[in-house]
Amino acid sequence: MRKFELIQLPYEANALEPVISKETLGFHHGKHLQAYVNNLNAAIEGTPYEDMPLEEIVKTAEGGVFNNAGQIMNHNHYFSQFRAPKADNKPVGKIAELIEKQFGGFDAFKEEFVKKGVGLFGSGWVWLSVDADGKLVITQEANAGNPVRRGLKPLLTFDVWEHAYYLDYQNRRADQLNALWQIVDWNYVDGLL
Repeated sequence: MRKFELIQLPYEANALEPVISKETLGFHHGKHLQAYVNNLNAAIEGTPYEDMPLEEIVKTAEGGVFNNAGQIMNHNHYFSQFRAPKADNKPVGKIAELIEKQFGGFDAFKEEFVKKGVGLFGSGWVWLSVDADGKLVITQEANAGNPVRRGLKPLLTFDVWEHAYYLDYQNRRADQLNALWQIVDWNYVDGLL
C-alpha cells in the first residue's frame, strides 16, 4: 500500500515572515496538512485508491477520500510555491509573457486573481492554471477542489480557508491575498508550464 507523507517545507519555518508567520505555518503545515495525510492514509486502506498516485485520486474520488486527497494536493502545491519575501516580486519567463498577453499586465492579473479569491464564498482556493491550448485560466475552487478535475494544469494557488491566515490577518482575507504576492516563487510557477 502507498502511504502518503507530510511534505517537507523547502524553507525554514520563519522564512516567509512577515507575510506568513512561523506560528501560522506551524499550524497550517504541521497540524492541518498532517491531519489530511493521516485521514487519507486511513481512508484508502483496502480500497482501489491505495495504490493510485495522488493526482489520480483527486481526479476520480468522491466524498472523504476526495476531500483529504484534494487538500493534500492543494497544500503541497501551496507550500512549494513560496520563497522569502521580496518587495517588488514579479513573474519571470514564459509565465510573465502569458500574464502580460492575457491580462494586459501583472497589476491587472493580480487584481483579477485577488477579486476571485475574495469573492469565493466560504472556504476554498483560487487557482491560476493553464488549459490544453496554453491559455491561462483563473478559477475558484470550493473546499478541496482542484482544477485538475476540470482538465486544467495548476500553476499557482492561494488558500482562502481561514486557517491559512486567521492568526496573522484575522478576517482580512483581501489583505492576506495581497500580501502573498511578495513570497511567490515565480521560477517555480514558470517551471510548471
